[in-house]
Amino acid sequence: MTKKTFQAPRGTRDLLPDDQVYFDYLNSTFKNVVKAAGFRQITTPAFEDTNLFVRGVGKETDVVDKEMYSFVDKSNNSLTLRPEGTAPIVRSYLENGMQAWPQPVKLYYTMSMYRYDRPQAGRYREFWQYGLEMIGDKDPFADVMVISTAYRFYQKLGLADHITLQLNSIGCQKCRPKYIKELTSFYKENEKKICNNCKSRVESNPLRLLDCKEAKCQALIEEAPQVINFLCTECHDHFKKVLELLDEINVTYEINPRLVRGLDYYTRTVFEFWTDRDGSQNALCGGGRYDNLVENFGGKSTPALGFAGGTDRTIEFIKSHPEIEILESRKVDIFVVQLGNEARKNCLKLLSSFWDEEVAAEGGLDKEGISGQLSHANRLQAKYALIIGQKEAYDQTVIIKEMASGNQETYPLDKIVKEIKKRLK
Repeated sequence: MTKKTFQAPRGTRDLLPDDQVYFDYLNSTFKNVVKAAGFRQITTPAFEDTNLFVRGVGKETDVVDKEMYSFVDKSNNSLTLRPEGTAPIVRSYLENGMQAWPQPVKLYYTMSMYRYDRPQAGRYREFWQYGLEMIGDKDPFADVMVISTAYRFYQKLGLADHITLQLNSIGCQKCRPKYIKELTSFYKENEKKICNNCKSRVESNPLRLLDCKEAKCQALIEEAPQVINFLCTECHDHFKKVLELLDEINVTYEINPRLVRGLDYYTRTVFEFWTDRDGSQNALCGGGRYDNLVENFGGKSTPALGFAGGTDRTIEFIKSHPEIEILESRKVDIFVVQLGNEARKNCLKLLSSFWDEEVAAEGGLDKEGISGQLSHANRLQAKYALIIGQKEAYDQTVIIKEMASGNQETYPLDKIVKEIKKRLK
C-alpha cells in the first residue's frame, strides 16, 4: 500500500527561500517608509471573537457571509481567524487605553490574514497584508498623509510609473441614506438586467452593486446614480480639501465615482491604488475613512482611517517587471574551502569569525575535494573563495581567490576577516 503524501492545503503555499527574499524586501521597505512618517508597529492575535468582525466588517458583506474561517473552541467560544486588520486594531485601541494616548495614534502592521476565497493569481486563502491605521484625526490632512504614505511606498518599490490612485467619497451617515434609497430604486427598476448576486445585494448591501465584475452588470453601473452627487456640505468640503492637498504635493489621482469598498465601516474618502495590468485583480491596496467604527465598538466618537495592501499581489506585480531588481547579486559573500583535518578546524573558526561580523559566509565542511567545493562556491555566486589546504593550515595562512577573475593571493589567517571586510566595502 502506497503511503499518503501530504500537500499544503488549497489556497496556501510554502514561502521558499527565494520567495522570502521578496517578502523581506517588501516588508522592510514598507517599514522604513511608514516609520519615517511616525507610524509604530502593532501585531494582533491570529484569531478574535467572531462577533468582532460581524459587527465591524458587516454581517451582509462577502467577508463575513462567505469567507471567514470560524470555529468553536473547547470553551464553546466562537472564534475567527482574522480576515482583515482594521477591526482587531480598533479593538486593541479601546482595550489597551490608546484613546488616552496623544492623538492621533498611528499604527502599522504586516500580518497574515485568512479568507475562504477562490484561489487565483496573487490571491490565497492564507495571505499577507501590509497596512496602517491613523486613529483620532478628522482633518483632510490626515487623509492625504495616509494616501501619500502609500504612494511613497510604491515609489520606493519602483512602481510609481505603473500605478494610478483611484479616489472617491461615499459620504457619511447623514447623506448616504438618501443616495442608498436612490441607488436601490434604480436597481429595482432594472432588476432583470443584473446578475443573481446583485439581486440579493439590492436589499442587503447596495453599495456593493457598484463593484460587481459581471459583464451584464457593467453597463448598468455606468448608468447608476453617483454617490458624489449626493454628498452633504460637510462631506463635499472634506473631499474638496483632500483633492486640493493632493494637488499641492503633486500626487496625481483619478476621481472614480464607482469606487466603493467591500466593508461596511467605510465613510467619506475611499481610495485604491490600481496597477496598469489588465483584469479585475489589479488593485494593490485600498483604504479610506472609518469614522464610526470606534464608536460602534463601544468607544467615544473617534475619526479614523487607514489602508491595507496585498503582499502577495504586490510581489507578483513586481515579478512581472524584471527591470525592478531587488535580489542580491550573490547568495553569499564568502565560501571557505578546506582540505584536511587541521584545515577543517581553521575553516570552522574562520566561519564563526565572519558570522560574528555579520558577513555572509559558508564553507565546505564535508570531505568533498577542493574542485567540488569551488564548484559549490560558484553555484552560490560567492564573490571570494578562501582556500585552506594542509600547507595553509600549517602556515596559518589563507588563499584568497576572487571568483570572477580567478586571481589568488595569500594572507595571514589572523588578518583575513579584516581584509575581506575591507574588500567587500
